[in-house]
Amino acid sequence: MRIFEENGVIYLEKTCPEHGKFEDVYWGDSELFKWFYENWYNAQYAGSGLENPHTKIVNGCPFDCGLCPQHKTHTVLGIIDVTNRCNMACPICFAYAGAANYVYEPSYEQIVDMIKLFRANKPWACNALQFSGGEPTLRNDLPDLIKEAKNAGITHVEVNTNGLRLADNIEYFKKIRDAGMDTLYLTFDGLREEIHKKLRARSDLLPIKQKVIENARKIGFSSTVLVVTLAKDVNDKDLGDIVQYAVKNHDVVRCVNIQPISMAGRARKEEMRKLRITIPDALKLIEEQTNGAVTKWDWRPVNWPIPLSKGMEILKNRTYPEFTMHPMCGAATFIIVEKDGSYKPITKYVDVDKFAKTFWDVYYSGVKGKKTIAKMKLLKLLPMVKSNLVRSLLKNVIVKGSYEALGDLMHRVVMLGIMHFQDVWNLDLDRVQRCAIHYATPDGKIRSFCTYNSIYRNDVEKQFAIPIDEWTSKTGKKISETA
Repeated sequence: MRIFEENGVIYLEKTCPEHGKFEDVYWGDSELFKWFYENWYNAQYAGSGLENPHTKIVNGCPFDCGLCPQHKTHTVLGIIDVTNRCNMACPICFAYAGAANYVYEPSYEQIVDMIKLFRANKPWACNALQFSGGEPTLRNDLPDLIKEAKNAGITHVEVNTNGLRLADNIEYFKKIRDAGMDTLYLTFDGLREEIHKKLRARSDLLPIKQKVIENARKIGFSSTVLVVTLAKDVNDKDLGDIVQYAVKNHDVVRCVNIQPISMAGRARKEEMRKLRITIPDALKLIEEQTNGAVTKWDWRPVNWPIPLSKGMEILKNRTYPEFTMHPMCGAATFIIVEKDGSYKPITKYVDVDKFAKTFWDVYYSGVKGKKTIAKMKLLKLLPMVKSNLVRSLLKNVIVKGSYEALGDLMHRVVMLGIMHFQDVWNLDLDRVQRCAIHYATPDGKIRSFCTYNSIYRNDVEKQFAIPIDEWTSKTGKKISETA
């Protein structure tokens, strides 16, 4: 594999013994690539993986994924697909029963076992879990599965949904909230129906998405993530409007999570490549569309929180999740919403890089046995913060070091995140081995997001799937109906 620069763009070149050389765009801005790489590639700590890997190294990465000893990052977010059935038929979907021509729907007991598998990870037992699909709200036992996750020790449960059932049935929305759902991961590609027609093959979705937001407000649910599948010449001109929508609804919207389109779906390679857009392309679009309110320099890579985890480990004498992902996997920033509805990125309130360096100082002082000095170094932190609101919230997080304190902070800001999942054309094994988002499957394996969707999904699902006609005969339902 070779990574090279040409005309300000970073490319990935690979050679296949059967098909020869091929290349794809890796990052659309070489300046940002170098900045991320030079400052955060190793970031003084690259992760040490699981103490109890589930597979052995036989054929090498990515063919031993399960996780194997080569994997460097433990599970920060676990995913369980509870069904591949759906009440939509999006052409870009990589997990839809109608296209696969079978139903993959693990049993209740299998899902409980997968939750336990995540919780068995060492040294960090995964405590954040997303139920996904297909459309997970088609399962009537989803509330009970959420309870099972909570009972197993999962502190943060997400439900990944298109929102159709939650818009139509507020009582079901309440039911999954009361069961313990912490965050709703809502597909939200934009505020124009032309977008939905191209990406979702429907032109009636905007009122449905807005109804979900209204229903969240009605039931007092305040943690919705707007999940944007980003495609060139489809909704790349709409990012500023989506950010503004999140700001306007920041009482219930916690985050905008942008996912540049991956080629793991059902569209042909030629069609998908026309839609290719990379992380720096999105950052520059947001800068343009927010009139410079959020610039490309206000973002940091997804592994920026490593020093915070290591510093808190010293201060609280406990293990925290380590975000040792590859810096090219994603980027994030936070925006602070003022009372007048305006907003600024957190970099305008805090020198985030000095903030991170101080936590490294705390960590290394603690490692040397100088805990008193480590705690004294914290005194440097709060004067760095220009906003009284942000200062008080950060102080609360540092003093308590708890999930609840972090929640208080998150409910006063809106996070902007971009995660670029890989496909077979731009797969980078260095990124794969530092992936922190993992699927659990009924075969007792845990696999990284990108290898699962690019390599393993079809084979794994077929082991546990049944033909559609068999499922419909058994249940008396259509695959798009709740069951």
